[in-house]
Amino acid sequence: MNVDYVAMHMSDGIVNAPISLLFAGVALVALAVCVAKARIELDERTVPLAGLVAAFIFAVQMVNFPILPGVSGHLLGGALAAILVGPFTGALCVAIVLIVQALLFADGGVTALGTNITNMSVIGVAAGYGTAVLLYRLVRRRRNDVPVPAVGAVAFVAAIIGTVCAAMGFVLEYALGGAATTSLGTVAAYMFGTHVLIGIGEGIITALTVMAVVRARPDLVYLLRTNARAEVTV
Repeated sequence: MNVDYVAMHMSDGIVNAPISLLFAGVALVALAVCVAKARIELDERTVPLAGLVAAFIFAVQMVNFPILPGVSGHLLGGALAAILVGPFTGALCVAIVLIVQALLFADGGVTALGTNITNMSVIGVAAGYGTAVLLYRLVRRRRNDVPVPAVGAVAFVAAIIGTVCAAMGFVLEYALGGAATTSLGTVAAYMFGTHVLIGIGEGIITALTVMAVVRARPDLVYLLRTNARAEVTV
């Protein structure tokens, strides 16, 4: 296995070939949808931010630490990317990082690209952004102004949920076609427990980064731009 500081960065051979091919197809379809939908999210102001987000995620994902044999941990960045530049653009940012890492730095297997993209770029981003939207709207209903720390709290929880969901994506793939000898129960329990803790670290980094951008340029933050009925205050 090969995990991330918020999801699994799988190496080759963790799941069998049919499952790898299946999720390669899932990843291709999902990315095609993201390419089409990202045009709605991006404009001349937000394109540079998307580039900065991708570069930031690439940099922090290069710092790995061991979790299990063949499994390494690092920041995922899915919730962060989705909150700042939108879920479709965010998914593309994470996917580009994963492809570059696999092809140029052998970080994550080439045959596992489909599963890695599905987990981190699709599941992690979707779960993280969905949580962020739900929580932000709940905060908005209770008050006309949304303090920056409240936005940070939303980002913190979203990052944890995105991390754990991405990890559970790995568990599903392992259940369908795991090629290793470790039992599914052991893998599921370890991945869940480990990624709750990893998600806390992810949440802290995500919250701090989002709050910094909100204080400097709230007009660039996708979550705020598309849910703009409430004023964000310091």
